[in-house]
Amino acid sequence: MTKQEAQKRIEKLRSEINHHRYLYHVLDRQEISDAALDSLKKELLRLEAGFPDLVTPDSPTQRVGGKALTKFKKVPHRTEMLSLNDAFSPEEMREWEERVKRLEPRLKLKYFAELKVDGFAISLEYENRLLVRASTRGDGKVGEDVTDNVKTVESVPLSLMQDFSKIGRTPDEIQKIFIEFPRVLNAVRVLPRHLEVRGEIYMAKAAFEAANREQKKNGLPLHANPRNIAAGSIRQLDPKVAASRKLDFLAYDLVTDLGLKTHEEEHAAARILGFKTVELARNCETLDEVIKFWHEVSQKREELPCLIDGVVVQVNQTADFDKLGVAGKAPRGAIAFKFEAEEATTILRDIIVQVGRTGVLTPVAVMDPVAIGGVTVSRATLHNQDEIERLGVKIGDTVVVKRAGDVIPAVVGVLERLRPKGARAFRMPAHCPICGSKAARKDGEVAYRCSNPHCAAVQRERIYHFVSRGAFDIQGLGPKIVDVLLDQGLIRDAADIFNLKKEDIEILDRFGEKSAENLIRAIADRKNISLPRFIFGLGISHVGEETAIDLARRFGSIQELLRASSADLEAIRDVGSVVASSIHDWFLRSRSREFLDKLKRSGVHPVAEARAKVSQALEGKTFVLTGALSSITRDEAKRRIRDRGGDISESVSSKTNYVVVGEEPGSKFERARELGVKTITEKEFLKLLG
Repeated sequence: MTKQEAQKRIEKLRSEINHHRYLYHVLDRQEISDAALDSLKKELLRLEAGFPDLVTPDSPTQRVGGKALTKFKKVPHRTEMLSLNDAFSPEEMREWEERVKRLEPRLKLKYFAELKVDGFAISLEYENRLLVRASTRGDGKVGEDVTDNVKTVESVPLSLMQDFSKIGRTPDEIQKIFIEFPRVLNAVRVLPRHLEVRGEIYMAKAAFEAANREQKKNGLPLHANPRNIAAGSIRQLDPKVAASRKLDFLAYDLVTDLGLKTHEEEHAAARILGFKTVELARNCETLDEVIKFWHEVSQKREELPCLIDGVVVQVNQTADFDKLGVAGKAPRGAIAFKFEAEEATTILRDIIVQVGRTGVLTPVAVMDPVAIGGVTVSRATLHNQDEIERLGVKIGDTVVVKRAGDVIPAVVGVLERLRPKGARAFRMPAHCPICGSKAARKDGEVAYRCSNPHCAAVQRERIYHFVSRGAFDIQGLGPKIVDVLLDQGLIRDAADIFNLKKEDIEILDRFGEKSAENLIRAIADRKNISLPRFIFGLGISHVGEETAIDLARRFGSIQELLRASSADLEAIRDVGSVVASSIHDWFLRSRSREFLDKLKRSGVHPVAEARAKVSQALEGKTFVLTGALSSITRDEAKRRIRDRGGDISESVSSKTNYVVVGEEPGSKFERARELGVKTITEKEFLKLLG
């Protein structure tokens, strides 16, 4: 191949690779497989190796540098990198608006609101459209040069787009932007020699989960959270470390003045130049609209592909924003409208041990009460002894506690510099704190278990589980009533519940004749119970609601399940050897069979749900649902999949056939793309159901 031929081929390869990089990392689309794209990159590498003088700074091959640095060079910022003041409630937002209005009473304030991604702030500088420097915030005036590391992030353009014909076609989104924001087209036609863009380096939830799976597989400590791994990767002296971690970049600020009138237009310009920007953003005419958007986002945050900790709100008109100026190290015209804190610090006063329904001993932190996410928390799980040792937590420490949604609060960090003298280490007890029986852990398990199957604490937790919402769900019979029944000696196990009489109940505190009648009627109503609920209620270790449904579908009755071998059980989707052994061993135990017989004698009858005669077109197909479905509930979608012979899984793997993508999909969507699993829209899903 001549040099001229090589140059033509190299230019075509670069154009094609950049086209697919832009589609995948900016527009979240994929036209060719990862393997095909890798093949193009390898060909480009070979050609550039043969003709090294044809290598350019913005070639896709220049993303990963070869040499590790000994230290980072300090870089002064042309314009100070400011931070934002925080607001944590609508009231604080109204106070902020009042301050702004007092400062500039004539301004007619309008706002641009976007997600506040929990990442690591970076400044990108371009000279003549080529990336020449990436730097950290540092103290706001001077940062560190991390260019080689940032180049490894695929969503960071090495050169700014200028001719869309070079990437194959003009994306529809770009055309829409040109129509909606005509000023943007003129602004990006002729760029200044120097252009600065700022944004956030972050790690998506799916990439973080994959990184921790790899850590666990290699016997290494797990990463604490996506932000830490993103920041740590960018500050590694060896760029190969950053390259090995799937980081992402979102642009949020065009520092260079392109003559645009609004922050919304600047976002549009950044997207046209090849950057990814936050898609969930809104132009708000009033602060009430901002607050409404904040509430909407807070409801969706668990389903989003990346961690966010609030909404950034900025005065939309750039002239008004500039007029408001800066106070200290923060602009007056922008604020971080944060969600109620999911983490807080407090002092750990003691560690106690609780016993669960499977006999697992769980260490629980007893702490000074602290408000997290609108709830006062005084206890948090420490999971197990291994986690205590990993965190290095001691009694007396100041700890970081996290609470997310309905998840049990957990201790996630220790502030060792605040450790007092006399802080005490903790070890799991050798004996059950309730019954005194020996506590030990099996090989390959992190949990310590009580060895006594008749332990009072284990029995109590088993009954709590038996009457819980996903199991027998007996109306009016919750943990507090179970405690009274146990303490009064009216029941010893869950089967005794079905032999209770009205006279037993009405003499109890807070019960009368009518309420006792209602409870007895509710108990009687659950004697005929669906087979999946019955199986789940048994409290077999590792058997959740989905596995219980799969077992009921596969075997059809408790009698058939009793006869199942470990091999029969392993043949079921998502039931591996550990789960199969747990189920098989449970049914082999004499006490389990005695409990089943007692339930039968008490009149409890598990009923296999009749399946409608519908096409089994989905037989052998596994589905995962992500995001909100608009025309069908999630439970109804699951039922219809199962009715047609399909399976439901809560996680995406290489065995998944379809991922159904609703509105605002979460990390499962990212995981599906990562594995090359087929994704379908809600409309395509409904068509598949027939």
